[in-house]
Amino acid sequence: MAAHRKPRQRSLGGSTARTAVTLALAGAATAAVFDGTGSAAPELTAAQVKAKVDKLYQQAEAATETYDGAKEKAGAAQRRLNSLRDETARKQQKLDSARDALGSFAAAQYREGGIDPAWQLALSSDPDRYLDGAAFAERAGAQRAGAVARVREQLREVEQLRGAARGELTALRSRQAELRRQKRTITEKLAQARRLLARLTPRERAQVTGDGGAPRHATRSTPDARPPLDEPGSTASAPDSRAAAAVAYAYRKLGSPYVWGATGPDAFDCSGLALAAYHSAGVSLPRTTYAQINAGRRVSRAELRPGDLVFFYSGISHVGIYVGNGQMIHAPNPSAPVRLAPIDQMPFAGATRVA
Repeated sequence: MAAHRKPRQRSLGGSTARTAVTLALAGAATAAVFDGTGSAAPELTAAQVKAKVDKLYQQAEAATETYDGAKEKAGAAQRRLNSLRDETARKQQKLDSARDALGSFAAAQYREGGIDPAWQLALSSDPDRYLDGAAFAERAGAQRAGAVARVREQLREVEQLRGAARGELTALRSRQAELRRQKRTITEKLAQARRLLARLTPRERAQVTGDGGAPRHATRSTPDARPPLDEPGSTASAPDSRAAAAVAYAYRKLGSPYVWGATGPDAFDCSGLALAAYHSAGVSLPRTTYAQINAGRRVSRAELRPGDLVFFYSGISHVGIYVGNGQMIHAPNPSAPVRLAPIDQMPFAGATRVA
């Protein structure tokens, strides 16, 4: 009778084991693909990079305008604080002088011993002279009482000034903290944009930043780059001489680099260019786009004339100087210098004619 033997189980080894491990890893990789983990990030197309970069630049520019506004307010707070400190120092000096005078009087009274006036009269060898002196002392006492009251008033004024200075110092520190926050935001957004652009070929990068399309109209090497007077973009059709001067200034700055927070003369951000252009024409504009849009009379898109300020995006975060024929001069972003561009390039938000 044959013995019943338990069949031996074959162990996995050699090529069989390797095959099993390979299948297991393949299955895990397949599962990872299906559940969305472990897959490499898809390569972005040039159009997708452009969309992302444009959004980052818009966010950076909005932060730049907030930064510019906070910087302006911080400067005003610093000037008020300095003025309060100067006024406090002047009043403190007057207060110290008045206190010194009262201190001298108190010391004299102490030296005289404060003898009762009746005894001074009785012991005086010349009562008439004493009475005259007493009348003078009474008048002097009234003056000293007035001096004491003035010292008290000066002390209150000094304390009020110190309180106001403490308030301005708090406001200044708050503005400075806001500046630091906005600077971090700007720096982060621009760094992200640079990283995205670095993934493109030079040709794609030129297309994304706008350098590979239309020809350059003018650069800083052409110091008086303006169109002939018979062209639609000429300053001849500007509403007044100030607008014409602002347009002429903008043409001279074509090719200048974009630097956030800059107001010229060699670099600009968008609102800094508008500010500098009208400053050259003798007109003072506010620093930020949010305020510049209210610096004149609002005009419709159909009414635009050279020199009008044109604003973009719902947050009014970008501005250009209209030069006619549907074109503006503006400081776009760090990837592009001051340039001519169609106003259709960005979502139009409004326009103003500087008063």
